[in-house]
Amino acid sequence: MDIKQIKTLTDLMVEHDLSEIMIRDGDNRIVLRRRGSQTAGAPPVVTMTPAAAHAPTPASAPPVGEPGIDTIDSPMVGTFYTSPDPESPPFVKPGDRITPDTVVCIIEAMKVFNEIKAEKAGTVVSVEVANASPVEYGQPLIKIRPN
Repeated sequence: MDIKQIKTLTDLMVEHDLSEIMIRDGDNRIVLRRRGSQTAGAPPVVTMTPAAAHAPTPASAPPVGEPGIDTIDSPMVGTFYTSPDPESPPFVKPGDRITPDTVVCIIEAMKVFNEIKAEKAGTVVSVEVANASPVEYGQPLIKIRPN
């Protein structure tokens, strides 16, 4: 899929107030999603990942990671930023208490800066990604200890 097709789809999403479109092409899957935190008319977020990355895990699969630790994972491919600009303090640091509405980072994707909310409550244990580093869909960004 080329950028022109994506632009056409995003324009249609805005025009018809759609929140999400998913397109599959063989092993690839493209998800166009407008986040609720964006202002009206804002362009959608585009996520392109292999379909295999979205395969559900079996219910009997054991939990991955450390016991009592949860992760906030990247909802998209892009560049991870710990603060809104280089002069500002990070959104979160180890020891901070967070709520589901706490902005924990920004991920830049296709020149769009997306604020990522925790969507979980707890205490930050560690930030797993360095500032201005590329991230993949589903990559753990922040470890938290749930409340």
